[in-house]
Parts: sequence; structure tokens; C-alpha cells
Amino acid sequence: MTASVRRVSLVSAAFSGALAALAFTGAAAAQDNFFAGKRISLLVGFSAGGGYDVYARAVAQHLPRHLGKDSSVVVQNMPGAGSLVAANTVANTAPKDGTTIAVLSRSAPLDPLLDGKASKFDPRQVGWVGSLGREINVTIVWHTVPVKTPEDLRTRGMISGGTGSGGDSVVNVNLLNQLAGARIKLIMGYPGANEVNLAMERGEVEGRGSPSWSSLKVAVPQWIRDGKIRPIWILGLKRDPELADVPLVIDLVTDPEARQVMELYFARQEMSRPFMAPGGMPPGRLAALRKAFEGMAKDPQFLAMAEHQGLETDLVTGAEMDALIARVYTAPETVLARARAISSATTVP
Repeated sequence: MTASVRRVSLVSAAFSGALAALAFTGAAAAQDNFFAGKRISLLVGFSAGGGYDVYARAVAQHLPRHLGKDSSVVVQNMPGAGSLVAANTVANTAPKDGTTIAVLSRSAPLDPLLDGKASKFDPRQVGWVGSLGREINVTIVWHTVPVKTPEDLRTRGMISGGTGSGGDSVVNVNLLNQLAGARIKLIMGYPGANEVNLAMERGEVEGRGSPSWSSLKVAVPQWIRDGKIRPIWILGLKRDPELADVPLVIDLVTDPEARQVMELYFARQEMSRPFMAPGGMPPGRLAALRKAFEGMAKDPQFLAMAEHQGLETDLVTGAEMDALIARVYTAPETVLARARAISSATTVP
């Protein structure tokens, strides 16, 4: 091949490469502009007025600025099966273009793994947009109760208040009793968390097995300020700067299988306000949604509104959710069997 031919070949290759780059850039720009002028339906898996609904309406107000010019987000409440009705709708019947998304319960991504009776989707095959919060749960005792350490909770134990015959107040206490050696007796039947808190103040119960730390800060900040409660351990995967001296319960468990069960359960708290889009969307569409969501989560206007309303805004990216879900879905069957047994419990022995 002569030098002139080689020069022509190199120029052609460079020109072709430039055209390909322009085409890719154009496709990306078109993808970024897809949501401009679009109306996005945001399904809330719960009724109006609750925490998830409040988050959804905050997102509906601020996300359009990051989606594209003249876009809008309309909230639609779709309660049922602990938000699984909304999840099933987005996964199976919603348009696969990103114009319908949902905010779900923190347990929804793991429900197919632990129960699955009402789940009609594979969490590994949908589009996780992101989450607005990592939740920290704690075991607390009233300040007059002679329980000060995890070892005290394993030997002396405590009486905890609960809100019903199922749910986290039962599941988490069973988890702590069976896997961490706690001795927590649960008195159930209180209508809600506020009634349990009043029962603690009256001395009817001695503590709570797994309230949310952020909820305590909003509902009873004076307890924290005045030292009325004593956190014993954290139910979660990461420490909290506000609870620097409080250990993670998972770090106090030596049985590797028990630790895996805890990791599976506590993964839910790492994505406590998950937003989901359909799987099978056009290339780049999920990336555009994620980019807009992350931009909103860092937007000073959104953050100011969230602070005013007392909303936690610790961003968990869609990619981080993908990684966490992929990890817990590889759990061995023996771990899943123990987790399912705890999940299905309706009482504390």
C-alpha cells in the first residue's frame, strides 16, 4: 500500500469515527430531550397523606426542572399489597418508555425473594431510578430501665411495645431474639407508634424493638435532647454519625449465616424510598431518568423544601440499588429459608 493510499485510509477512518461520534452524541441528546414536554405519572403505592405520598409530591414538584422543558409529574395514589400493586403495574402494564414510574415500600424490592405471593415482577429486571433515604432503625429503652448495653439486652432483656400481629415490630424483634440473642418480650395491640411512645412514658413497656431513628427525631425530639431514651444497637448496615457510640447489631453476631440473614433484611433500609421504572426501556432512557433524579436530589430548592418539611434526603443512586439487589439475590437457600421463616412470623414466642 502506497503512502498516499494509507493517508486516504487514515482520513476515511477518522471521518467515519467522527460521524459515529456525532451520531452517538445526537442519540444521547435526543434521549436527554425525550422527557421535554412529557407528562410523567408517578404512582404511589400507598394512600394519600402518608410518608411515601409526601415524598412523591415533593418529587413531583421538583423533578420536572431536571427532566426537560415543559415536562410535568402527576401523582397517582395506587395503594394495595404494601405497594406491590403499583410495582406490578409499572413492571407489567405501564408503557416501557419511562413515562410511568412508582415510589414503593422499602420492602418491595426484596418481597419476591422473601414472600413473593403478591409480587409479579423480578427486581433485577426493572429500572431502579434511585431512592431518597437510608433508614436507621434502633432498639431503644427508656432511661429508667436497667439495660445499658447489648449484653444487658441478652441477659436481662426488656418489654417492648408493638402495633399489631405482624409487620416490622414483630419481624425485627424475632430477628433480634433469634439471631442476636436478645430477650425482648413484645406486647402487641397498640394502634400506632404514638401510642407505644405514650406507653413507654407511662411505664407500661420498657422500650421499642426497632423504631426508625429519623421518625423518633421528628415525633419525640425532646426524648433525644433530654436523654429519655437509650439506643442499644443499630439495625442496619452502616453506622450513623449521630449514634457514633452505638454498635451495629450485625457486628455483634458471629454466626456467618445469621449475619447473611441480617444483611438481607437490613438491605431494605439502605433504600428506604425506592423509585422504580419499567424494565426494557430504550437505551439511555433509564440513564436519563437517573440523571434527572440525582440532579433533583442535589437541587438547593428541593433540599430547602425537604429540610422545611423534615424529609430525609440521603440519595441512593439507581446503580447502587442495582448492586445491592444483585448481592442479596445471590444469598444461599439456607439463608433464604431462615429469612423467610422470620418474615412469616406473626407473633414473638
